[in-house]
Amino acid sequence: MSLDRRTLLAGAAAWGALPWRSARAQAANTIRIGVLNDQSGLYRDLSGPGSTQAVRLAVQESGITQRGINVEVIEADHQNRPDVGSTVARQWIDQQGVDVIVDVPTSSVALAVNNVVKEKNKVFINSGAATSDLTGAQCSPNTVHWTYDTYMLGKGTGGAMVRAGGNTWFFITADYAFGHALERDTTAFITAAGGRVLGSVRTPFPGTTDFSSFLQQAQRSRARVIGLANAGGDTINSIKQAAEFRITRGGTKLAGLLVFVTDVHALGLEVAQGLVLTETFYWDLNDKTRAFTNRLGAMPGNVKPSMVQAGCYAGVLHYLKAVADMGVQAAKASGAEAVNRMKAMPTSDDAFGEGTIRPDGRKLHPAYLFEVKAPSESRAPWDYYKLVATIPANEAFRPITEGQCSLVRS
Repeated sequence: MSLDRRTLLAGAAAWGALPWRSARAQAANTIRIGVLNDQSGLYRDLSGPGSTQAVRLAVQESGITQRGINVEVIEADHQNRPDVGSTVARQWIDQQGVDVIVDVPTSSVALAVNNVVKEKNKVFINSGAATSDLTGAQCSPNTVHWTYDTYMLGKGTGGAMVRAGGNTWFFITADYAFGHALERDTTAFITAAGGRVLGSVRTPFPGTTDFSSFLQQAQRSRARVIGLANAGGDTINSIKQAAEFRITRGGTKLAGLLVFVTDVHALGLEVAQGLVLTETFYWDLNDKTRAFTNRLGAMPGNVKPSMVQAGCYAGVLHYLKAVADMGVQAAKASGAEAVNRMKAMPTSDDAFGEGTIRPDGRKLHPAYLFEVKAPSESRAPWDYYKLVATIPANEAFRPITEGQCSLVRS
């Protein structure tokens, strides 16, 4: 676990220099944000330090400090382990007064943090985890699910592949909550469209680097589509090894059900060209997304921002608007009330445009079906996507009546 040492030392020095009453007053007027994610593993590029950078930009652009409200940002590495993530969340809240936890890729970790935050009545703005259960059976009055989810991915990429003739599938699935949810949600769209799932294999997570035997098993099924229900480094390795073993010869297609722009960069256009994928943010989508990317500046690893990092920015920006609207004391006293205020206010930011947050915590905005360009089509570095279709906000995500969220009144 790696905390932002400079932030903690600076905070400790400031507290040591203040009289006791002044320190208490400052604490009461301070919002503390904890960015919890993968700082060193296979999700580092799409989340990691870049998410913290995006959160700091949101704090800067919110204007909240000009209102006399202090904001502190710390970060930690959950190592893609639910026990580590829940322990950090509990310590942050109990010992460091953290008010809101942000990002949390790896669905098993996010579900664990979701429970801790609800118990402690703080706020969880999820950007990195995909499981649609966060707005379904495990929804919480303290959680907002901002960026994307497994239902959206299944409907976008899975639906597009079936419409293109991919009516038989075999899944290679990361064996944890995210992979299970993505396979489940995509299967629903396949079968609804008249397709069939011929089989699946679950790969250990984390730690799998050799996917060759799983790919060959999928190939032997003679499915028209091999669905990759994984992410980050696992997706990159799967696609690279599929190319090496010529898995797609004979007409078999790969469906990267969760592919980020950082994955495409790591693969290169020679390998990634033609992939169909679904995202809710692309740095080069329009003038506003380009302006946001420019303001964000150079990212760790010299990458362009992912939709996860954009979601951290947008989610924190909206949270701080709610804090300014309701007051620091009220926001700190009840995370559920802070989330209620977020739901009551329309959202607006350069990364996702205009939007709303539903009673189940699902943030609504459009999703985009992209195809990865061929090398000859790319005009500049990171010019990777061409837009195939836009899925409107009211169609991109699961209908609120189908999620079985206890917060939704029938």
